[in-house]
Amino acid sequence: MQENPWKIDFEHPLAEKVRKEITRASHDFHLIEEGDRIQVCVSGGKDSSLLLALLTEIRRRAPLHFDLEAVILDQKQPGFQIEEFKAFVESLGVPLRILERDTYSIVKEKITDGVYCSLCSRLRRAILYDYAFDHGFTKMALGHHRDDVLETTLLNLFYSGSLGTMPPKLKSDDGRNLIIRPLVYVAEKDLIELAQVWNIPIIPCNLCGSQEGLKRKKMKRLIAQLEEDIPNLGPTFLNALSNVRPSQLLDSNLWSFQNLKRDDLGPTSIS
Repeated sequence: MQENPWKIDFEHPLAEKVRKEITRASHDFHLIEEGDRIQVCVSGGKDSSLLLALLTEIRRRAPLHFDLEAVILDQKQPGFQIEEFKAFVESLGVPLRILERDTYSIVKEKITDGVYCSLCSRLRRAILYDYAFDHGFTKMALGHHRDDVLETTLLNLFYSGSLGTMPPKLKSDDGRNLIIRPLVYVAEKDLIELAQVWNIPIIPCNLCGSQEGLKRKKMKRLIAQLEEDIPNLGPTFLNALSNVRPSQLLDSNLWSFQNLKRDDLGPTSIS
């Protein structure tokens, strides 16, 4: 194999840190299991690219066997260049499947003055879900990291009036696919730094990335501001999502307030 321009070093301290966080998440939530065929949904961005690379190293070290295939969607955005990214994936020893669908034209036609992300993501998700099911993958791995989880929690809280987030493991609504998020413990800042250290190729998104003022960006700024006063905010926030107490919330579907009675201790006297 010819020498490539990327500086992938799995022994780098930051790479080891992120790899161990992926492994811990897999153990905690049973993300990767013996015999899995995992479709790694890559976008050409740093998160899914690093996830793919580190999964290859985890596979090499793991006592269990699982297969990986990278799948990317060419949405026919102007300027979409796949060649360098394809070479990067091939250097990892992973097959890359390129799905060509012109969702770009659909989004531009349907959304004239709003935010593209919602429709774009729905179309992309449907295509990737269908491919995973049709080709017998047991799991779909997405590159959402810890910051994505925290931002989604706040988006739901402030804009949807619900307590929910991106779970590390999820069955799709139609029941056909299992979605896993192995980067759930990983901070975005670590991924940004590692992508720079490794000099990995990036395919920019010229659709969503061209719009300012998105709600998610507001949540990102809010979290960054809070972290100035609360340095350990990220891990603490994530821990809170794993430490839910239904009796201390207001959801009657999770806790039966109607049937809540005090213990019958019998008559008492004060002396």
